[in-house]
Amino acid sequence: MRLLCPITGSYHQDDCQFLLTPLWRHSQNFSIYEKECLVQSGAKHYSEMISAELPPSVPYIALFRKLTQKYKSRMAAQVMRLAYSIINTRPDPITLVSLARAGTPIGALLQRALSRHLHVESRHYSISIIRDRGIDEQALAFLLREHQRSASGVVFIDAWTGKGVIAKELKRAIAYWNSRHSEQLQDSLYVISDVAGVADVAATYEDYAIPSGMLNATVSGLVSRSILNSQIHPGQFHGCIVYDYLQPYDLSNWFLDEVESQMDTTKDAAPLSLRSRKQHHIQAQANVYFDRWIKQYGIRSIHHIKPGIAEATRVMLRRVPERLLLRDLESDDLAHLLMLAKEKEIAIEHQPNMPFSAVAFIKTIGKN
Repeated sequence: MRLLCPITGSYHQDDCQFLLTPLWRHSQNFSIYEKECLVQSGAKHYSEMISAELPPSVPYIALFRKLTQKYKSRMAAQVMRLAYSIINTRPDPITLVSLARAGTPIGALLQRALSRHLHVESRHYSISIIRDRGIDEQALAFLLREHQRSASGVVFIDAWTGKGVIAKELKRAIAYWNSRHSEQLQDSLYVISDVAGVADVAATYEDYAIPSGMLNATVSGLVSRSILNSQIHPGQFHGCIVYDYLQPYDLSNWFLDEVESQMDTTKDAAPLSLRSRKQHHIQAQANVYFDRWIKQYGIRSIHHIKPGIAEATRVMLRRVPERLLLRDLESDDLAHLLMLAKEKEIAIEHQPNMPFSAVAFIKTIGKN
């Protein structure tokens, strides 16, 4: 039996291949609260556990569809800008490597932009990267050696940055890989929205509601976030769950189709620059607010502050939230966060001057 075999989830193979191991026998007995307790106590790493995902509600799906219609033209233009940047700096064939799972829909959109609209030979894989545990080297070795993809054409893709934790993890992981392997990889990270000011190439620095950030598996090919526990044996990819029971709610391909319908190669794409002064300003401004919030709210770990609309949404859906800060209470971009906060009875604060559209705090378990 082969240990390594790509899966596609609900995507078409031409759009995405996940280098992940489906875990058929798994425990989903952890509630979100139980999982949070185990993570914060240090008893388990977050990557060792996963909880079942619930179907999104009808009103929530309606908000997702509304935001997709609002931003699909903008997203299509931003994806095309990233695509042009890639082909101007990397040789054919191009290998898009999205960081599962937030980066997966963006990687799939870039794959369509490159292969269907710019007629470039490319392939898209989505692989695991885990905070404090690095990137899935088995997946890198597979695409480079089994599928014989050229190292010079590998491009790492994510949807957004939060505090820049994963961007830093990527830099460390690729430096470690390059120190031990002949295939030398560039560690550049390409994103749609760089609210942390840490990506190498970004389409925007604005914190806006990227629609795919609103949903979990139902916009990511029905695949879970990655898992790394005792079920993963040596030589296997990091693990995942394929949520087949969410198939009636799956909007993964609908989202790709909607954004792709707006892709236009006749428009001039504004060039994207590497590492700007603006990024340094963004980082400095964010750090001022992080320090202020840590002191004001008695936050024990910087990891409990999740800046940006997408990261705040992740907290509301998958973690135990304590507080939600919003810059504009009337913004349509934040309607889904208001809905989730009210459902969970989470405190909402208006902070009109902060540099992010939204910020969520994870509750410190046991905090008085």
